[in-house]
Amino acid sequence: MVSTGIDLPFSPRSNKLERRSRDRLGDFARELRLLRSVDMSGRNFGDEGLIFLAEGLAFNQGISVMLEKNRGLLKLQLNSANIGDEGAKALAEMLKKNSCLLVIELNNNMIDYSGFSALAEALIENKTIRAIHLNGNYGGALGASAFAKGLEVNKSLREVHLHGNGIGNEGARALISGLVAHRGKITTVDIGNNSIGSKGAFHIAEYIKKCKSLLWLNLYMNDIGDEGTEKIAKALKQNGTLTTIDLGGNNIHAVGASHLAEALKDNSVLTSLELSYNPIGPEGIKALAEVLKFSGNIQILKLGWCQIGVKGVEHIAEALKYNTTISTLDLRANGLGDDGAASLARSLKVVNETLTSLDLGFNEIRDRGAFALAQALKANEDPAINSINLASNFLTKYGQVALTEAKDHISEVHDGREVNIYF
Repeated sequence: MVSTGIDLPFSPRSNKLERRSRDRLGDFARELRLLRSVDMSGRNFGDEGLIFLAEGLAFNQGISVMLEKNRGLLKLQLNSANIGDEGAKALAEMLKKNSCLLVIELNNNMIDYSGFSALAEALIENKTIRAIHLNGNYGGALGASAFAKGLEVNKSLREVHLHGNGIGNEGARALISGLVAHRGKITTVDIGNNSIGSKGAFHIAEYIKKCKSLLWLNLYMNDIGDEGTEKIAKALKQNGTLTTIDLGGNNIHAVGASHLAEALKDNSVLTSLELSYNPIGPEGIKALAEVLKFSGNIQILKLGWCQIGVKGVEHIAEALKYNTTISTLDLRANGLGDDGAASLARSLKVVNETLTSLDLGFNEIRDRGAFALAQALKANEDPAINSINLASNFLTKYGQVALTEAKDHISEVHDGREVNIYF
């Protein structure tokens, strides 16, 4: 990330200030020769200032020629810049003429339907943009529908980031329609925190089935529930490209977790599964753990705040004795306590060549649990683990000393191998 380092006092209201602004814009243009990324986030342009900038970028001969011929400037960041619809329209006009930008970020602004519509029209004409970030705006269902029309024609876009735009089920339906019709290869879709329910999940599942290029999908903090999860799970059985999916905070219970477990039996492509902030409970974890013993290819598994409890973590501990793929395991805030830590410790005594990172923060673990983990680390003849997080538990200095001694033991016995333990 690179900042221009130039103060741009845009104010078309004053001739004197306007001349000064244009001089500054010329300075900005010359500096563009040296930059690949320009970050003007948080500058509080507002629409008026941004219109002046966009007009300069699009129509000022020196800058226009430079942007058309100079392939150095690839990324433009205007996050949290107080940009509304009029500013988005000005940027859209610039994008129609621009042939070098690959990434534009407009996160956390005030862009509404008409701004989304203008940017969609720009996508129809622009041939180079690869990623557009519109997280935290006000697109809504109408904005998503307008944006979808641009997606249908555009061939260059690879990443679509619309997190937190309140698009709802209807917006999800319209957006997915545009994604399905897209003529290029979309790899990344972020539609988290958009009030999408099980009806919207139906359309998303259909896209997962059909898309042959999607690698990363974020549905975090929607409300697809068990019914929507079942649809997503069935789609995952047919998908051969998606490696990362975030289903955190979607009101998924044991039934939904069981559907995902069934999908993992037939899916060896998915490597990262985020399920945090779902009330999966012990029974849901049992279903997942049974499958993960010998099936799937999950390498990153996040289960924080899932109400797992001591009973649930016993199933995970048992699965770890056999699993050969999980390298990162997040079990934060699951009420594991000392008994849960002891269950995991028994599995850590077994040689595991893949688990490298274990997060046990916020689990009410005390010294007894710390002692069990410390003994397990000492007993493991060839520990792969290099990071254990025990922050926000109830360890005294005695538990911390025991773990520190275990860390030192590993370093001494295994030629300086480091294990980072966080208290």
